[in-house]
Amino acid sequence: MYDLIGLWESVREFIATGGGVLYLVAMALFLMWVLMIERFWFLTSVYPKMRKDIIGDWDARSDTTSWYAHRIRDAWISQASDKLSTNILLIKTLVAMCPLIGLLGTVWGMINVFETMATQGTGNARLMAAGISMATIPTMAGMVAALSGVFFSSRLEAKVKIAKEKLVDSLPHH
Repeated sequence: MYDLIGLWESVREFIATGGGVLYLVAMALFLMWVLMIERFWFLTSVYPKMRKDIIGDWDARSDTTSWYAHRIRDAWISQASDKLSTNILLIKTLVAMCPLIGLLGTVWGMINVFETMATQGTGNARLMAAGISMATIPTMAGMVAALSGVFFSSRLEAKVKIAKEKLVDSLPHH
C-alpha cells in the first residue's frame, strides 16, 4: 500500500514539474492503451469464435461457386474485416498525437519562461532554468507515450492483417 502511495506521489510531482499539459498526455496514453488492450482481447477471445462461425456457415452452404455465393462470401469477409479494424485508426491517431500534445506543453512552457523573463528580467537564472525544465518535460512525456504505443499498435495492425488474410484463405471459392 505504501508503494502505491509513493508511486502516486511521484506521478503528482512529475505532473507538477511538467505542467497541466501532462494531464492531456496521460489521458491520450490511457485511452490509447485501453483501446489496444480491447483490440488484443477481441483478437484472442471474440474473433476466433466469429471466424469459426463464418467458416462453418460457408462450409454448410450447398452453393459456393455462383456469383451470389461469392457476393455473400465477400460480404462476410468485409463484415469481419470491419470488426477487426475497429479503432485501429483511432489508436494510430492517438500514438501520433502524443508527441504533438507534448510539443504543445513545451511551447506553453517556453511562453511562460519568456513571460517570466519579461517581468523578472534575465538575471534570475534559477527561474529561467526551472521554466525551461518545465517546458521540456511535456515533450519527453509525449515521446515516451508515443513510443510505448508505436510497437504495440504496429504489432496489433500486423495481427489484424494476418487475421484477415487467414479468413480469406479459409473460405475457398471453388
